[in-house]
Amino acid sequence: MYAVIETGGKQYRVEVGTELAVELLDVEAGEEITLDRVLLVADGDEAAIGRPVVDGAVVSATVLRNDRAAKVISFKYKPKARRRVKKGHRQEQTVLRITDVTLNGRSAAEEARRAAEAKRTERQRLEEAAAAQAAADAALAATLAAKTAAEAPEAEAPKKPRTRAARAEASAVEAPAAEAPAAPARPKRARAPKKED
Repeated sequence: MYAVIETGGKQYRVEVGTELAVELLDVEAGEEITLDRVLLVADGDEAAIGRPVVDGAVVSATVLRNDRAAKVISFKYKPKARRRVKKGHRQEQTVLRITDVTLNGRSAAEEARRAAEAKRTERQRLEEAAAAQAAADAALAATLAAKTAAEAPEAEAPKKPRTRAARAEASAVEAPAAEAPAAPARPKRARAPKKED
């Protein structure tokens, strides 16, 4: 559900949770205010359009702070006349957070809270189902492991290695060093000294 409100001569499209900066209002930070100049309220396919305001529609907001907007520079320049005027301006503003949009007793905040609660309970239900499935899978895996351990022969022959390197390593472990003595290492050849010119 969203609404279009008017404040400070401007119109804003707001929903629950929207933060917006409006023209300066005479309120303190932390106060709850109601904006009753609601021009339109829409929820899905149905919309209530005001002439000029919607009857029974209220937008509630919390004042976050009063501050100033970003600086706007006004620079006036006239060529050949040596006229240059530079001025800065920061507009005073109030920052609001929309807490509720109400139309004829229907509250957008209440609907959002109920939807979040339903989503959370749905998630908990799915988590519980997943935990039960995991427990059933673990029990099945344990029974299958016990069954295969009982059926398997006690002493299994070791499997043959598949790669050449693994076979060579296995044969080196099985067979001790060869009986023939190793050939003596050849001495290194010395290089000839360099000739000097």
